[in-house]
Amino acid sequence: MTQSDSIALTAVSPGRWTTFAGPEWQNPGGGLWGGYAIGLFIRVLEAEPDAVGEALSLTLTYAAALPSGQVDIRTRRLRQGGSIGVWEVELLGAGADQVAVHGMVTMARRPETPPFAFAVMPEAPTPESLPSPDHPGTPLHYGAMAFERRGQDSFPPQVSGDSRSLVWVRSRRGPWDKALLGMVTDNSAPRAMYALGRTINNTTLSLTVYLHASVEDLAKVGDDFILIECEGRVGGGGASDERSSYWSRDGKLLATSEQLTWYRPIQRRSPE
Repeated sequence: MTQSDSIALTAVSPGRWTTFAGPEWQNPGGGLWGGYAIGLFIRVLEAEPDAVGEALSLTLTYAAALPSGQVDIRTRRLRQGGSIGVWEVELLGAGADQVAVHGMVTMARRPETPPFAFAVMPEAPTPESLPSPDHPGTPLHYGAMAFERRGQDSFPPQVSGDSRSLVWVRSRRGPWDKALLGMVTDNSAPRAMYALGRTINNTTLSLTVYLHASVEDLAKVGDDFILIECEGRVGGGGASDERSSYWSRDGKLLATSEQLTWYRPIQRRSPE
């Protein structure tokens, strides 16, 4: 069973679904981990009978914290062409009338076209040479329930003039699929921490994911590690950006992502 298979969906009516998200998917600060929503978007469109092809891109807006427990899902096809379909997906807490996560998903039949690549995989130590997550002192991380993570960075990150990080990640529960690849795009520490340390709260506002790898490409990766290259560029006025690339061990670019987060200082209470 892959991690995406463990997202059990119940069809309620056309374009309406429910699932149950356990507390293991929660962020420490409350609300479901953002990567879970990405995986759920992909999984529900894989189950949607009118959806054609495979997930190619997603843009999610996180409007409010989504609590654990029952999650209601609404899907709506906006357009279907010969190769491309565009879908709107919304997530709501049970009984809620306000959308917590909204997204647009592009589905595609992938034609045979000449491939090309300009991007080059960065050099990094092999994952086998890095500490195991079970090693004493190894920190937990975003998506720890779903992924094993090996890298040289500590958590929380140390303040420095460079936000770039290289980390190897693999699934704890089976081979890579589209939903898992989507989930892992919300697996990196907020880049504002590299500038300001632990003195901030941070939440994702928007996340766009491009899934370059096909289903066949991911089948070749299997359950091996993939390399995440992440960096931030600028922050101010409460908003901070970051971008990431996701590489197979043999140098194939599997996915890229752009993320906008909202950060603010932690309010310290004065001792009475």
